[in-house]
Amino acid sequence: MPYIDVAGMQTWHEVSGQGDPVVLLHGAFAGASSWFAQTPALVGAGYRVHVPERRGHAHTPDIPGPITYSVMADDTISYLDAAVGGPAHLIGWSDGAVVGLLVALRRPDLVNRLVLIGQYYNSSGKTPGGITEALDDADSEVMRFLRDAYAAESPDGGDHFPVLYAKLIHMFNTEPEIDFSTLTGILAPTLVLQGDRDEVSVEHSQALADTLPRGRLAVLPGTHMLPLETPDIVNALLLAFLRGDPAGA
Repeated sequence: MPYIDVAGMQTWHEVSGQGDPVVLLHGAFAGASSWFAQTPALVGAGYRVHVPERRGHAHTPDIPGPITYSVMADDTISYLDAAVGGPAHLIGWSDGAVVGLLVALRRPDLVNRLVLIGQYYNSSGKTPGGITEALDDADSEVMRFLRDAYAAESPDGGDHFPVLYAKLIHMFNTEPEIDFSTLTGILAPTLVLQGDRDEVSVEHSQALADTLPRGRLAVLPGTHMLPLETPDIVNALLLAFLRGDPAGA
């Protein structure tokens, strides 16, 4: 099975392709399979694609203690050191975008290019009526779907889902609260990408792109599920950005 020891934690990861490394960082309650529309495109373009599953998500077991964005960023740094052994392009979606941003802040030597998809970084950017509000209801249709998926994949078994759920809901209710002024030292070229009906306001994403010294913003028609809704457009944009094509291209 594709497990790797990361700082003493058994971490499930999927690796495919050859070339410069790209690490895909999934969202909450998700795993490697959420990137099914992007992985083949990146592999076909000549990248080695790593898709790790963070603690408590999909095939990676939970461990005692809280789950926070800071903890997951440290786990990801350990993964990059252990599995990649050097810098990589990071593409984070939803919670994975917060994790990627914190990795770039803490270990700039590990990040070549950074893509942040569909996420707010403090509460000022959160849009009302989004998916995160549905997650507050443990009996919602969304949560029933996520609970069933967790039970089918997690080595902890379906009975552990309420424990993970409580940890993540606490995180959603208290984080992230990142002050943009602390991010001016991130020098990696960064693409901030979102749907026009996403979980984050366009104004918030624009402010982030303006704060980052090498930040750019792209807004496409779509929702928080943008990478699955319009994969052809998203993949073309990702590949153009990773290649470093000029804006006119």
